[in-house]
Amino acid sequence: MLGGTALLDAGVERLSDITRLDASLSDAYNSDGYWSFLSVRGYTLDNRFNYRRDGLPINAETSIGMANKERIEVFKGTSGIQAGTSAPGGLVNFVVKRPDAAVRSASLEWREQGSIGVATDLSQRFGAHEAFGLRVNAAYDHLDPQVRSLEGHRRQLAVAGDWRIAPGTLVEAEFEHSRQSQPSVPGFSLLGDSLPSARRIDPRTNLNNQPWSLPVVMEGNTASLRLQQQLGSGWRFTAHGMTQHLSTDDRLAYPYGCSAEDRYDRYCSDGSFDLYDFRSDNERRRSDALDFSLAGSPVLAGLRHQFSTGVLFTRFKSRAQGQAYNYTGTGHIDGTAVTEPAPELTDENTERDERSTELYLRDMVQLSADWRLWAGLRHTRLHRDSVRTDGSRATGYGQSETLPWLAASWQWTPATVVYASWGQGLESDVVPNRSFYVNAGQALPALKSRQTELGIKHERDDVSASLVAFQIDRPRAADLCDANDQCLRRPDGSARHRGLEAALGWSHGPWQLRGSAMWLQARLRNSSDDSLNGNRPTNVPPRSFRLAGSYAPAALPGLQLQAGLVHEADKMVLDDNSIAIPGWTTVNLGARYVQRLSRSQLTWRVGVDNVGDKRAWRESPFQFGHAYLYPLAPRTFRASIQLDL
Repeated sequence: MLGGTALLDAGVERLSDITRLDASLSDAYNSDGYWSFLSVRGYTLDNRFNYRRDGLPINAETSIGMANKERIEVFKGTSGIQAGTSAPGGLVNFVVKRPDAAVRSASLEWREQGSIGVATDLSQRFGAHEAFGLRVNAAYDHLDPQVRSLEGHRRQLAVAGDWRIAPGTLVEAEFEHSRQSQPSVPGFSLLGDSLPSARRIDPRTNLNNQPWSLPVVMEGNTASLRLQQQLGSGWRFTAHGMTQHLSTDDRLAYPYGCSAEDRYDRYCSDGSFDLYDFRSDNERRRSDALDFSLAGSPVLAGLRHQFSTGVLFTRFKSRAQGQAYNYTGTGHIDGTAVTEPAPELTDENTERDERSTELYLRDMVQLSADWRLWAGLRHTRLHRDSVRTDGSRATGYGQSETLPWLAASWQWTPATVVYASWGQGLESDVVPNRSFYVNAGQALPALKSRQTELGIKHERDDVSASLVAFQIDRPRAADLCDANDQCLRRPDGSARHRGLEAALGWSHGPWQLRGSAMWLQARLRNSSDDSLNGNRPTNVPPRSFRLAGSYAPAALPGLQLQAGLVHEADKMVLDDNSIAIPGWTTVNLGARYVQRLSRSQLTWRVGVDNVGDKRAWRESPFQFGHAYLYPLAPRTFRASIQLDL
């Protein structure tokens, strides 16, 4: 769980920034100006299915505003207990700020090179017995980072209210609007068979710098309504509904491949590349969710249970128009080449519809003073349709699956618990309806991932620690093609991730320390292509480490000095493991000073990220059939002031 103060101290302004706070999290094609991608335990989360907002599913193919988020929760492991279909690794849940006692807060932030942000947070309870509550969050950012040709802006407005109708009855409603307009940054790549030196690449270079380059515009409106009703005897009924409407103009001067060398998964040996004018305007995505649940703590057969059951209805719809993806000429990694635009809408887009019903049941049984047993089932029925905007390549299918989950824990000491768990996750896929597939348009068998986990957790006043061992097996769908380029898509092997996670938190007087580490053995196995078996997946480090510490000198009350370290080991660039980017380590420094005035409080924050201005390749995603390289951000200074009345 990542809360408000920790996020502010770390300078988190977008979802991908939380990767510096937890060793289990990593980047997965994170480009400035675009939506964030996260990897958890080595698996890239699916932005369509692995994200929640107050527990309900949302689409994360957009910029997620942070001004109204109380905290970010990352649930690690196979996600079948929480989601019908999703990638393994975990789920991310955004918890929205709700009305509280009187809050009067405003902040001003500056970030190198010239980004400036302002925000306000206002909350008040009122009415008889303070039955009504209202909270308003607003933020505006002028975006001018160190990367060139990346100016833009971001705004957010959120309103949350509640009404305590009667004891045991609470109605909550909230609405959020956000909009971001900013160009995105394409990655660098291999130069022929060579890995370019990150030390010779200026991380401020933006290859999306054509005179005709346009910003990516992401706009979203989200609203929810929740009723919580106490029923007596410890039972509670909850009805929770949400709707999300997204609109995106996705544009990019897009470097892709090298036709001069007939290689389309990397750039040319001399640093040049094919450049395309990509434009997909007016993409519209709508997600609706409605959840009814019942929870209680009955005593059955002399054993105390914590029981919950419910049903979740979801619906998703995406609509689009024709898109441009047109060759404009040759670019170069030095960012100096200029080409002519080609905005004609020469390609079709894909429209999708999905609906699902999920029935779930969870129970915790107190077997004795020290032993507890958890068990759960989630039954999912889904139907998906897709079609191109010209009516071609239509697909449609339905599936039903039931996912079990089981765990047990033993209270070893009052401060130490040992646990074991096992569960399944579900992914669903359909073969594209294209002529070169011999099984075009057919649904693949349900792809079920499996996870086993064993852990120990210890927590007392000044120390918290955990050690977790896990194994996740994820089935892999692949295209098997013959000499005539006729392909069969089917399940083919799996990606097995075995890992060990350790975390430590410690505080003593003025000192605080928290750290996490992950050792991961990720391998492809049982593939029909023997050359892939035993290989590491791309963009997944075998080791990662995070450390953060602070010191509050007694000589200056209110001051806290902070330092952080982020390390990731080497990552593979290609599936055949022939090229890897080296590991890297960065150091971040910061300070927070709380100045108490007669009727208010000022909080001053300063920080510098990547103190040593380390030059390295941060990540190596293989995305859209192409190897990409993203550099570490250069040394960046930031400062903010927050006023609380």
